[in-house]
Amino acid sequence: MLEARVETELPDALVTGWSIDSRTVNPGDLFFAIRGDRDGHAYVNAAFERGAVAAMVSNDMIAPKGPLLQVSDTLAALQILGLWARRRWAKPVVAVTGSAGKTTTKDAIAELLATRFKVGKTAGNLNNHLGVPLSLLRMPDGAEAGVLELGMNHAGEIRELATLAEPQIGVVTNVGYAHIEAFESIDAIARAKRELIESLPPDGVAVLNVDDPRVLAFRDVFWGRIVTYGLSEEAELRGDEVEIQPEGIAFSVNGVRFRSSLLGRHGILNILAALAVATIFGIELQTLPSAVSRLAPGRMRGERSQWRGVTVLDDCYNSNPDAVRFMIDVLKAESASRRIAVLGEMLELGDWAAKLHTEVGEYAASSGIDVIVGIRGSARPLVDAASRRAAAGQEAHFFEEPEAAGAFLRQIVKPGDAILFKGSRATHVERALAAMES
Repeated sequence: MLEARVETELPDALVTGWSIDSRTVNPGDLFFAIRGDRDGHAYVNAAFERGAVAAMVSNDMIAPKGPLLQVSDTLAALQILGLWARRRWAKPVVAVTGSAGKTTTKDAIAELLATRFKVGKTAGNLNNHLGVPLSLLRMPDGAEAGVLELGMNHAGEIRELATLAEPQIGVVTNVGYAHIEAFESIDAIARAKRELIESLPPDGVAVLNVDDPRVLAFRDVFWGRIVTYGLSEEAELRGDEVEIQPEGIAFSVNGVRFRSSLLGRHGILNILAALAVATIFGIELQTLPSAVSRLAPGRMRGERSQWRGVTVLDDCYNSNPDAVRFMIDVLKAESASRRIAVLGEMLELGDWAAKLHTEVGEYAASSGIDVIVGIRGSARPLVDAASRRAAAGQEAHFFEEPEAAGAFLRQIVKPGDAILFKGSRATHVERALAAMES
């Protein structure tokens, strides 16, 4: 049992929000001082200055500028309150996990459900041990359904998050090499993703990507209802008559035609997952083409723009080996004079980093990408592999800093080129884009 002790006299106050970041506190928030890379206790007074009504702490504080609630563990307190909020709210939750496409799929599900229900969802990608309880606490008043993203970088994490979220519907997009540094194999990653399906109640629904054999195998551990989606004939909700164009995608499901500005085959799969969930909630497919047409790439998640006659694909938000292949396929399909891939280092790959970067370099070169630019660290074996595989006229270049890569691009790009920017978040590939356009 977690007990709270009032450290200073607590006046009557209404908590209207919840925060773990003093920079984004709004008046009325309860601030949780979480220990991490930075100790939140150092920012308690900053939170009060922004209007926090109280702070949850585990340290004795000197001269606090507002009332304190002292507990033994502020993270545990946040999670307990999140579970309290979940059970008090007690409406259906859809949980989404997978190695790639989680955020896009989560947003698509929320958009389609919103055609009939009031929906709350994970903001951005707040999908970890901090983000999930915050998302539960921030569920809008009157929400009739919630859509939460569950991420992980170690075994057991999804099970823990599902214990907080208590989902009735679990969606798994795919199993890939993201975060493999904490696992001995991709099959171990699959077992970690499977924790979501294992956590569903007997009357729950598992929504599985039939095109990923590791995901499809999850049906063997669940005795409840299973809905499959994909492009193969085995899928219960199957996309056919597929068109993949540089500007977006089109496909049909049971004779209903859908169009979206999302990109590539993976964009179709993300939408199919959302359509599957919508049907579970009783929403007819024929009512959804308009909502699907409103789906668009999020910031730095496949945004398409023009700069001085150059087509720019900004997918800088994050990267992993499977996701970068998806976007290389999109780039390959562009009608362009030259196709240029700017690929930042992919992180959290551990001992697999050199091998997986090498495979991506080979894939980019064999896909006919004209210029391959690697940025930082483990992107060097990517560039080396692309150079070895390159045909006549193909180039590969390595830069340690994104700004240097951007300066190089500014010198070589020409109207009619198409350029993909993609890398792990901490590689800051967006700085190469900014330097090119400066």
